[in-house]
Amino acid sequence: MIVIHHNPDCGTSRNVLAIIEASGAEPVVIDYLKTGWTRHQLLGLFAAAGLTPREALRETKSPAAELGLLEPGVDDETILSAMLESPVLVNRPIVCSPKGVRLCRPSEAVLDLLDTLPPGPLHKEDGSLLIDADGRRVG
Repeated sequence: MIVIHHNPDCGTSRNVLAIIEASGAEPVVIDYLKTGWTRHQLLGLFAAAGLTPREALRETKSPAAELGLLEPGVDDETILSAMLESPVLVNRPIVCSPKGVRLCRPSEAVLDLLDTLPPGPLHKEDGSLLIDADGRRVG
């Protein structure tokens, strides 16, 4: 089973979802902007992915700067509390599979979580090649 914490408005998140589906997997898709997060959920995801709240903070296209969360002295508890209030502050997509949990940014990070690579050619959201026509990873 693969779970993707997905933002349908994010190009990287849409591309990661497409890669997962192209691999033949049928992921559970969680639109976290609609469902929100729980404290335990975020702490569990971050621990499994080896991330701190600061490392998982979405710095661009989010209110992080306006909220003062990018300042060096802001502690993880403050960031975590802000993420619970404003789910968009969590960087995405976060993917969970039997092979682990990762923040899949850049999108090719998801390839390490798949049992089967999708057939190629397959491209990133910026158009660069991820998997060639012979099904081999590029880069």
